[in-house]
Amino acid sequence: MIEKIKITQEDKAKFNRDGYWISPKLITDDQIEKLRAAHDRIWSGDFDGDGYPMHPVNLNPDPKRLRKQDNGWWINNDVRNTVTDPYIGELAADLLEVDSIRLWHDQMIYKPGLGGEVSNVGNVGWHQDFGYWQCSDNMNMMTVWIALQDTDLTNGGMMTILGSHKWGLIPDSNTFFDQNLDILREKYSAEGHEWIEEPCILKAGQASFHHALTFHGSGPNLTTVPRLSTVAHLMPGGTGYHARVMNHDNVKFLGPRPVEGQKFDNDFFPLVYSRP
Repeated sequence: MIEKIKITQEDKAKFNRDGYWISPKLITDDQIEKLRAAHDRIWSGDFDGDGYPMHPVNLNPDPKRLRKQDNGWWINNDVRNTVTDPYIGELAADLLEVDSIRLWHDQMIYKPGLGGEVSNVGNVGWHQDFGYWQCSDNMNMMTVWIALQDTDLTNGGMMTILGSHKWGLIPDSNTFFDQNLDILREKYSAEGHEWIEEPCILKAGQASFHHALTFHGSGPNLTTVPRLSTVAHLMPGGTGYHARVMNHDNVKFLGPRPVEGQKFDNDFFPLVYSRP
């Protein structure tokens, strides 16, 4: 059993100051093993249900490349149970200071081990999640990155830029797949902001809760085993569509003619938590 905690004022202060907060262990060892198995099943095309309307998983033929699958909750029950867990939703609601939380989408991320090889092929570029989410009318969104093994810089753990959520949305910050971290660091620090990198050191089952405007990225996995994570992207209830700003796959789930302000509140965006 996991001892469930409540967000304290100290937790809120850290989140508001730094743009992220690291939780205690959120999931059991049994859940960790199920989610690790979910990675194997998803990458091999073994789905719960018939997999519709999920497209077949298309793996890069280069085994050293990062793998990322959105909406794993559609096709795997263990992923669904984790990313729609009301406990995780309550923690997010308390940090964001909102009354309800919905799932925006999830991700399964697999970073292969390079065994010490010097390469950037598994890097995740410095980026803001909201750089991809500008079709939302609410920047007050959150990512919950759950480690499925002990994670630090040796196996490509995530790094955040302290306080970067206070910079606002930076143009062209949708750079997840730009793998040269040095060039991106030079680009974004040139704005005159103080650039302070802090690693997220996590034990298996812990999570980093970071704001949608917090810059983050990760370097290579230098070990011989893959780094696995399950990620829940969350939004406050009542979040709506910001029309004609950018294309995002989620918009099509509103139907054929979405309109400004239309709420992301149908079955594609399940309610995770609501205050009593």
